[in-house]
Amino acid sequence: MPNIKSAKKRDAKSKAQRLKNRAERTQLRTALKKFDVAVAEGNKDAAVESYKSAVKTVDKASGKGLIHKNNAAHKKSALTKKLNEMA
Repeated sequence: MPNIKSAKKRDAKSKAQRLKNRAERTQLRTALKKFDVAVAEGNKDAAVESYKSAVKTVDKASGKGLIHKNNAAHKKSALTKKLNEMA
């Protein structure tokens, strides 16, 4: 437990940031799962809509430093590949 005033502040800030990061990471995973569900159902229209949303969410996560830019590129590439394989 921190005793110094600045350490107490930092502890409170890091706890708040952790909650924010968890919420954003959850949002990212949800977007990716929605896309996977649409692809599994074979619904091309829903897949395209959820693809756009998922790519946007991945880009936002990368921009905020939530995931590494190469991880974001990998995820977007995998999403695009899945979408293109739907015929």
